[in-house]
Amino acid sequence: MRYDLIVVGGGIAGAALAQTLATAGAKVLVLERETTFRDRVRGEQLHCWGAAEARLLGLHELLRTEVGYEVRLWSSRVAGIPAAAPRDLVETSSHRLPVLNFHHPEMQTVMLHAAEAAGAEVLRGPVVLGVTPGERPTVRARVPGGEEQDYEARLIVGADGRNSACRGWAGFEVRRDPERMIVAGALIHGFGAPADRISSIMDPAGGCLSFNAPLSDGRFRSYFAWFDAGNGDGRRRTAGPRSLEAFAESSIAAGAPSDWFASAELIGPLASFEGTDNWVPHPYRNGVALIGDAAASNDPSFGAGLSLALGDVRSLRDQLLANGDWEAAGHEYAAEHDRRYEAVHRITDWIRTLFLDPRPEAAAIRTRALPRIAADPSRRVDYVGLGPLAPSDDAARRRFFGED
Repeated sequence: MRYDLIVVGGGIAGAALAQTLATAGAKVLVLERETTFRDRVRGEQLHCWGAAEARLLGLHELLRTEVGYEVRLWSSRVAGIPAAAPRDLVETSSHRLPVLNFHHPEMQTVMLHAAEAAGAEVLRGPVVLGVTPGERPTVRARVPGGEEQDYEARLIVGADGRNSACRGWAGFEVRRDPERMIVAGALIHGFGAPADRISSIMDPAGGCLSFNAPLSDGRFRSYFAWFDAGNGDGRRRTAGPRSLEAFAESSIAAGAPSDWFASAELIGPLASFEGTDNWVPHPYRNGVALIGDAAASNDPSFGAGLSLALGDVRSLRDQLLANGDWEAAGHEYAAEHDRRYEAVHRITDWIRTLFLDPRPEAAAIRTRALPRIAADPSRRVDYVGLGPLAPSDDAARRRFFGED
C-alpha cells in the first residue's frame, strides 16, 4: 500500500501532522497502537508560544473549544526572591495568548478524530514491527488479527514518543544529558490552588519544584520535581494512590500551602519518572523524520514538550508543502528543529541551574544573580512567553546569571 505520508504514533504530534497534511490533500496513514487512550502522567500544557504554534496550524480553536482550559495568569514564587503579582500572559507576551491546558487523553482523542475528519486513514491497534529507510521507505506492522502488512510512503514520520522505536530502526544517533530532575505527577480533584492561574513554586536550596496546572471540570494536574544526581532519593519511588500523602508532604516542603491538599482526592495516576533531556541531532535521514519527543525530549520540569512538538509539526508541514523535493524538505526541517530545540535546551538548563540545583556551585551563582533579578525581573528569560524565540546567546546568559 502506497501513501504520501505514514505517521507512526497518533499523539498530539502525529495527529496534528496527519490532520494538516491530509487537509492539504496528501494521502496519509496513521498507525496508533492504543485502541483507547489511557491516562498517564504526561505534559498537558501549551505555553504561549506553543499556543501560537497551534494557531499557525489551524488547531488552536479546536483544542480550546473541545478540551482546552485557558489560563492567563502565571504565578511564580522562588524562595529567596520577594513574591511578585501573578503575570498576565495575555498582556505581557508578544503572542497575546494565555497558556492552554487540557487532559492528555481527551486531547489525543480529539486530535486523532480531527485527522480522520480531514481525510487521514487511521488504524488503531496495529503493532509496528519495523521501519526500513530508503528512497521508498516502508513500515511493517502486525494488524489486529495477527496479519503482517507492509506500507510504503514518500515519507515516514516517527511520532512515537521519548522511547521511540522508530529512531532505532532508522539508525538515528540518540544523545542524552546526565540525570538531573525526577518528576512526579498526580491528577487531583478538590485541590485548593487557585483555578485561574498556573502556580509554580521553586525552592533552590532544596532543589525542588511544586507546579500546579488547572484543567477543566475542577481537575488539577499537580507536579512535584526534585534535583537528583543519582543519589537514590526515596522520592523516586513515588507511585500509586497510597503515595498521595507523601506527594503532598513533598509539595508542601517545596513551598505549596498545606491547605491546598486538605480536600485533595486522587482521580488518576500518580507516578514519578526521570526528566533527563534526550535528543536526536538532525532528526531526518533517508526518508524518515522524527517529531515531538521522538526527536527531542526536553526536561518535563519546564513543560515545553507539547509546544516543541507543535513547532516540529508546523515546521515539517511548511517545508513539505513548499518543496516538491521531500528529501530536501526533510533536511530543512531537521535544521530548523535543531535550532529550536537547542535554544529551549539552553534556556531550561540555565533555569534549572539557577532555581533548582542545590549544589554549591549553583548556590554561588544564586548569591550573585538572585538579588539582581529581584531588582530587575527583566533579567529572567521569558521561556513561557517566547520559548525558543527568547534571547539565548552569551549576552543573555551573562545577564541572567548576573555576570554583566
